[in-house]
Amino acid sequence: MPTDFPKKVFHGGHKASDEGKNPVLDVSASLNPFAPDIPCTFSIDDVRRYPDDSYAELKEAISKVFKRPAEEICVGNGSAELIRVYCQVIFGKSCRINMPTFEEYALSAELAGKNVTSDPEDWDVRFICNPENPTGVMLERGELCSIVSEAEDAGQQIFVDEAFMDLAETNESVSDVSADNLFVLRSLTKSFAVPGLRFGFGFGCPKLIEKIETARTPWSVNSFAELFAKEAFERYGELRLSAKKISREREWFFEELERRGIPYFASKTNYICLSVGKSAADVTRDMLREGVCVRDCTSFGLPENIRISVETREKNKIVLEALDKCLR
Repeated sequence: MPTDFPKKVFHGGHKASDEGKNPVLDVSASLNPFAPDIPCTFSIDDVRRYPDDSYAELKEAISKVFKRPAEEICVGNGSAELIRVYCQVIFGKSCRINMPTFEEYALSAELAGKNVTSDPEDWDVRFICNPENPTGVMLERGELCSIVSEAEDAGQQIFVDEAFMDLAETNESVSDVSADNLFVLRSLTKSFAVPGLRFGFGFGCPKLIEKIETARTPWSVNSFAELFAKEAFERYGELRLSAKKISREREWFFEELERRGIPYFASKTNYICLSVGKSAADVTRDMLREGVCVRDCTSFGLPENIRISVETREKNKIVLEALDKCLR
């Protein structure tokens, strides 16, 4: 374990009000504004029994969508649990993590007693978020496949987080790639806009999946989450329509930012990381006073950037109006 115990990382999506001003428009969590409507038909009777800890039926539902056998599928209490468990069971002491990216990778690696590095040469495990969080920049599938192949030759492991892939402009997923050194993480949280439900899943070789399933907490996917997930996988194809609607709104937002001279990363998914030219913490506070909660990107290593989710046109206009007031 590290000599200095790591500190909990900061996430968006938690601020509900500001000094009595309610409600606040939360664009910090990057959820799908056009999510399929999944009916909540489950009841209290559904939790009066333990879930099947093998989650056989749930994995079969995932298998039908992603065309991967059940022994190559794991499930967990949100993607965060699977990141933690992966770091516990994977070999090697050195994890390559290039900033800016999701902070949970480094924290999970440190908690597992691993060394975090940005060295492009000396590493055992490499974490790649695709599309990247917080920038939304995306690697093409071919490039990722080359990275996986080169790492396999070198005896290195690749972890690819595709939490936002379902909402991306193009599908560059490697979830269908079977390689002994590759683990691909997915989630329903963002794509179906259910952050409170907590459900993540992943793909890897059978030996790795067996380790993850052994190390994760028993019954970590509760009955409500399991039932919702089964329904969601029946409607999974509808997410492509969500992605198209998001792309249209994102391009409109880009035009508005350019008209205002506000620099931004060329995101391919449902959020935009923009430069505010001054303290992101100050702008985040000012935006909250205007009734809009944005993601301060200081913790990502971008102290003059904020991240905002792409929403419906009505909400996007509210965000722009608040930006106009806070950046003038």
